[in-house]
Amino acid sequence: MSISSLDYYLTAVNIAGFAISAINSRSGRKNGRISSWVAISALLGGTPGILAAILVFDRKARKENMMERVFVSCLFVIQIILLFMLKGLHREDISLDFMEFFKNRRPFAIYLAAINIAAFASFGIDKFNAAAGRFRIRISFLLGLSFAGGAAGGLLAMYLFRHKTRKNYFTVGLPLMIVMQITVIFYLMNLKFG
Repeated sequence: MSISSLDYYLTAVNIAGFAISAINSRSGRKNGRISSWVAISALLGGTPGILAAILVFDRKARKENMMERVFVSCLFVIQIILLFMLKGLHREDISLDFMEFFKNRRPFAIYLAAINIAAFASFGIDKFNAAAGRFRIRISFLLGLSFAGGAAGGLLAMYLFRHKTRKNYFTVGLPLMIVMQITVIFYLMNLKFG
């Protein structure tokens, strides 16, 4: 098995991503923004390295590091799918027929509908509880529901209830999650064995 130049590139960019993320997490940045170097490394394909550094050096999720985690996680999924496409792990006849895909996979369609309803309801309950001064739903739970397929429901609720609209990990993160989820569905539609 020969190693391609793409493999060398991905190895190098992930080592750099790991190092940059490790330095960034150790520098104690607390401003809630993504470091420019981490963002560049992630966009160049270094998301696995960055995620590894997060697991090693910065496991605790805080508001200050939430945007970086959302950004890197969404890019990671998109980049894995792009890598699979580059490696030829897709059908030759690319399909864009989303309706046919969902019609033939009802359990998946039901799952997406249910998770979007759950995300919508969770955002609504959190807004109601915030206004009433009651127990709040954790940010990581709201983002987790959105990441797992409920981003459209979360985004709709966010703007309908005017809730979390000042938090970049929601206003930028949820649309990015929708792009990621569309990418995943597109790839599933065109899997070689699907």
